[in-house]
Amino acid sequence: MRPGPVPSGIVAAVLAVSLATPLWPAAAATGATRPDRTSAVEARRVDRVPAPALDWYRCLDYAECTTVHVPLDYDQPTGSQVELAVLRVKARDQRHRIGTLFVNPGGPGGQGTAIAYFAPYFLGEGVLDRFDIVGFDPRGVGFSDNVKCFRSPREQSSALADLNVPFPFTRAETTAYVAAAEQYGRACSSTGRPLSGAMSTAEAARDMDVLRRAVGDRKLTYLGFSYGTALGQYYANMFPDRVRALALDGVINPISWTGTATTRDTILDDRLRSADGAYKALHEILVRCDRAGGTACVFALGDPVANFALIARRLRAEPLVYEDPDLGLTTVTYADFVGSTLAMLYDPAGYDGIVTMALNLLLLTEPPAGTSAAARRKARHALAAQLHRLRDRLPGRDFPYDNSLDAFLGVTCTDTQSPADAASWPARTARADRRAPYFGRAWAWSTVACASDTWTVRDEDAYTGPFDRRTSAPVLFVGDYYDPATNYQEAVSASRLLPGSRLLSSDSWGHTAYGTSACVTDAVDAYLLRQALPAAGTVCTGDIQPFEGVPAAALAAATHPVPGAEGIAVRPSPAKGAAKKLPPVDPRGIPIGR
Repeated sequence: MRPGPVPSGIVAAVLAVSLATPLWPAAAATGATRPDRTSAVEARRVDRVPAPALDWYRCLDYAECTTVHVPLDYDQPTGSQVELAVLRVKARDQRHRIGTLFVNPGGPGGQGTAIAYFAPYFLGEGVLDRFDIVGFDPRGVGFSDNVKCFRSPREQSSALADLNVPFPFTRAETTAYVAAAEQYGRACSSTGRPLSGAMSTAEAARDMDVLRRAVGDRKLTYLGFSYGTALGQYYANMFPDRVRALALDGVINPISWTGTATTRDTILDDRLRSADGAYKALHEILVRCDRAGGTACVFALGDPVANFALIARRLRAEPLVYEDPDLGLTTVTYADFVGSTLAMLYDPAGYDGIVTMALNLLLLTEPPAGTSAAARRKARHALAAQLHRLRDRLPGRDFPYDNSLDAFLGVTCTDTQSPADAASWPARTARADRRAPYFGRAWAWSTVACASDTWTVRDEDAYTGPFDRRTSAPVLFVGDYYDPATNYQEAVSASRLLPGSRLLSSDSWGHTAYGTSACVTDAVDAYLLRQALPAAGTVCTGDIQPFEGVPAAALAAATHPVPGAEGIAVRPSPAKGAAKKLPPVDPRGIPIGR
């Protein structure tokens, strides 16, 4: 298990801050920091919807569950409704309860119910004492009414067959992948309606505002990870005077996300630059491996950067195929190599798996002279076992119907602008790979179904800005330098949009920073509890740094647990003060084939 957070200088400094301290102290008396108002149109949409009664019932051992109905279209509040699943873990100290903390794990398509259920395993003790933790599955997702782009699992499986690679690389794979993506986009734009056209992030923000009123909170307190930071920023700009505290970790800049008239003909990741962040992290790991030497890094044989590139060249030329006596046929393509590397970059201790995989592939793709048969057998088995573990993290498909890809696309394609022709993706992804080696293709291919000639369903009430409105309380942005999914520069640029917001940086590893650094965790907890911002310019240090002697127990615990396709596996509530794990950030963007 990961050790629990330890007191930091940041927390010590804020303990003296009174709950009554104004968030905008310098100008509170002048009225200069008065927040922008929720627009009349947006207020009319949500405020005329009655706050639903929350008929909580005990569920999943220590949680409470309920379902509510909200309008499919807020312009027609008495028309078709969508059922949302909601889960609550009640504050342990109800007498001193502050209110409700809404949580979202990202995705898009991640289940808010799952991250709320897991809250006792990763949130700070003070937060668990003082807040009810509430998560809802966004419309179309999880236990809420599901979007289904195909009429049956059989129809869906036909399209998925050519999409079940991390990303296409050969000409045959590319042709089949584009055709299958076009089939998927057309299905979501027809069979998936009307829900597929009502899944924009704006609709989730409206649903969250209705739920805020339902739990009795005057303003929203929220913790969002990854894509959940986009949801938080949409809420901040659509309802700027209804914000108490928004902590956003692993940041997406909403302007990059939606696109503009200037950038609408670019692939989403050409705007988000997730691939660039992943390459930065990988390159730094390999450089540190070389610096640490062979006693600390098993891949410190010659130049790790050059040897990683050598493995990539070998696998681009020919996949590695062999039979393991215990695990059966094992095939490792270039895309498998890149996709597995990216998956391990999501975890702060993933560097250990990356260099171990690289060492085995260096040995197996072209065994050096004198390599014994026993050494080759050992490497084959270790590699096969590692790849099986990575692939087993993803949801199964085929039966019953799994709508995880439908949900991911339902939000992404409805929200974002994309080039028109899916057939243009091969050239565009090749250019992305030249800009961000290895990962340009891996990230860019994830949105090919969003090509605007293919994905034709739209949400007429989607929100496209502005994203620079003054909120009733400052927003806290958290970015880590080596995030492989949400580029640190997105946190920098997004934090500059909202007046009065604060950026907390960390040299943490993995995707999102909460739980990877005691400094970050303490600062976020202090902000949520006391609305106390860390000092401007604060840079935290990650608890785990590559090849610096991290204890084996910490390495084993330093992974993001992933809920299964069915969402939640029942577990006992941890004892107060138990060691913490990482939050279950949704892995939907990781390109790993089945």
